[in-house]
Amino acid sequence: MISRIFVACVTLSATLMSSSAFAADPASCAKPRFSDVGWTDITATTEIARQLLDGLGYKPEVSVLSVAITFKALENGDRDVFLGNWMPLQEPTQAPLVKAGKVEIVATNLKDARIGFATSKDAYDAGLKTYADIAKFKDKLGGKIYGIEAGSGANNTIAKMIADNTFGLKGFDLVESSEQGMLAQATQKIRQKEPVVFFGWQPHPMNVNLPMVYLTDGNDVFGPNDGGATVVTLSRPGYAKDCPNVGRLLSNLVFEVKTENQLMSDILDKGMTADAAVRAWLKANPAAVDAWLAGVTTLDGKPGAAAVKSGLGL
Repeated sequence: MISRIFVACVTLSATLMSSSAFAADPASCAKPRFSDVGWTDITATTEIARQLLDGLGYKPEVSVLSVAITFKALENGDRDVFLGNWMPLQEPTQAPLVKAGKVEIVATNLKDARIGFATSKDAYDAGLKTYADIAKFKDKLGGKIYGIEAGSGANNTIAKMIADNTFGLKGFDLVESSEQGMLAQATQKIRQKEPVVFFGWQPHPMNVNLPMVYLTDGNDVFGPNDGGATVVTLSRPGYAKDCPNVGRLLSNLVFEVKTENQLMSDILDKGMTADAAVRAWLKANPAAVDAWLAGVTTLDGKPGAAAVKSGLGL
């Protein structure tokens, strides 16, 4: 009798565990709200999340917002998820909010990233090799440093360097632009054999498409190891607790530099939409789908990987 009761309890426990493993999120989680700050890498990774969630029966919403508005939206609960928290670049904004419990860290979604000042191979060979060399080339550079969009952590760092005369940069002008605008300006300068200093980062196809070199000896102004960086997934407070199934997916979403480089090249160089580029990549990499959806279910509690792969025609 005892053995039968024991077996029955084990069976019931296993059933409950199985049911728990495939527990559906509440209906209030059906529309995860993402912020995309308009950088191609974040557009690509956000599109991956969107397509996976769409295949799981969710209806994700993506809004393009500035970095500053993104953090405020997470803090206020107006957005749920942000996949583009570059660290330590955005640490001055992120750290106080995390410490105060106004924003939560979900996972580190990319390692081996890099940010910092870059120049052309020609300018590097001519002696523009370190941050301290920039001031020596001021006239040839036209007194300009090319950054990205206004309000970004990168531009704030560059503006502070100019204001504080770090590396003798006082008197330089920070040219603020979109990612595409900045790259267009840098590319034109490089093709015309003119020295240029611009804000670069990896992953990005610029590292393959342009004869560029990152400057060294930057005294960690853009982070340790001359701009070594990670990218973090953030959420509004309590989101993973409120929506544990989406939270599990977000924890699983870890990317590789080569993956992002390819997706960004497909979008920027080949003119593919983010939707088309991601869909093609997912169909060509089913193992990644399995890894990202491990332990993740559809909105109504069914095995997630099978549903997504079926939707992709795999």
